[in-house]
Amino acid sequence: MKQDFIRNAAYTVDCEDYVHVVKFNPFDSGDGCSLIAYGGNNYVVVGTCRFQEEDAEVEGMQYKTLRTFHHGIRVDAIAWSPETRLDALPPQLRFCTAASDRKLRLFTSDLQDKNEYKTFDGHSDYINDLVFAPKEGQEVASVSDDHTCRVWDLEGNEKAHFVLRSPGMSVCWHPEEAFKLMVAEKNGTIRFYDLITQQAILSLECEQTPLMSADWCLKNTLKIGAVAGSDWLIWDIARSSYPQDKRPVHVDRARLFRWSRVNENLFATTGYPGKTTTQLLVHHLGHPQPILTGTAAVGSGLTWHRALPLCAVGGDHKIFFWVTEIALLFPAFYGEIQRWSAFWKHAFLVPLV
Repeated sequence: MKQDFIRNAAYTVDCEDYVHVVKFNPFDSGDGCSLIAYGGNNYVVVGTCRFQEEDAEVEGMQYKTLRTFHHGIRVDAIAWSPETRLDALPPQLRFCTAASDRKLRLFTSDLQDKNEYKTFDGHSDYINDLVFAPKEGQEVASVSDDHTCRVWDLEGNEKAHFVLRSPGMSVCWHPEEAFKLMVAEKNGTIRFYDLITQQAILSLECEQTPLMSADWCLKNTLKIGAVAGSDWLIWDIARSSYPQDKRPVHVDRARLFRWSRVNENLFATTGYPGKTTTQLLVHHLGHPQPILTGTAAVGSGLTWHRALPLCAVGGDHKIFFWVTEIALLFPAFYGEIQRWSAFWKHAFLVPLV
């Protein structure tokens, strides 16, 4: 029986520019709302989101723009710093971007008078991905078509430099493995580097190309996922350097892979943008087919909410949000919620004697 569900986005946010990249803040910012940033041709916009799935007083979703940052050039990637706090006095926003001019830009703002950025120079070709050190946020790692992975301090000084054998497509820094860096290359190799010795310590092989995107599972440090060619691939690094599971999913080739941040068996992939639409597929390792299929108007970017089974894709002057059904992810838990809801509803209807 086919398990997938084709549906429109649950929510949308209108944007003033084409959205090239969108990124939920993966860290706790000390506020009840979730921070989200998106990048267009000239600007980075930072806003807050709140969804009815996390707050019963919200109808649908609430979105509010906090600040628009002039960027002056197309934004290709965004990474959030764990130093971002909305509960501080004054609040602090910190994020880094990669742009089409091969430079990184580190933005810092107090949402009042302080709005500054620093430029990091060094890459000689297109920058594909970047990430902050997840604990202290004092370093940024980036990968590029120039066959390098570089680690920078917040002043833009290069602290480490790894020579790759092909373009670097993805870089991941896991909060439980703070001294290791995962780097995925277009030739189908994924390597883990020890940041103390600055040596490669483990490698995984796709056995197919081109590898376009890879991710390190937040909920299980042994799980790695990627897309290469038309397939998604999953590794259990405790078992083998070769994929434990793989399936063809995108006829038009796969573009992005992202693990959910709330469930180690849940992930999403996107296909290459077509002439009018991009396909989003949400997968669960317990289901033989995608559990959700969505389309976005020439979509780009893919990001998961920090605490909800909800993902977002950028598009033509819009951000699209899809919610994965909790009943599919946690059937036993969902059944328990239903039973307790019925119990309490009945309890409040019975008069106390």
